[in-house]
Amino acid sequence: MGPVESVVSEKLIKAFSPSYLDVINESGMHNVPAGSESHFKVIISSEFFDKKSPVKRHQAIYSVLAEELKISIHALSLLVYSPQEWKQVKTVPQSPNCMGGSKKP
Repeated sequence: MGPVESVVSEKLIKAFSPSYLDVINESGMHNVPAGSESHFKVIISSEFFDKKSPVKRHQAIYSVLAEELKISIHALSLLVYSPQEWKQVKTVPQSPNCMGGSKKP
């Protein structure tokens, strides 16, 4: 786990006390130098998100990670659940490989 990934995990744990958290560095799927920490997927479940809209959930995470989003994180994919919703989740969508910006399949 790299330093940015560690900070992201620590901040999310402190802010939301998640029942489930997975911070995945997906930078290797993109056209960035080896060892980069610029593209992340976060899967999180917390009581905090219960009865909050998807927009409010994402805004809360963006607020907690504001510094990292300004400095080091280029892309952040969020899958945010209440504990009840997390129990219903059967699969987590796979992120697509980067197509290099304007490249078409």
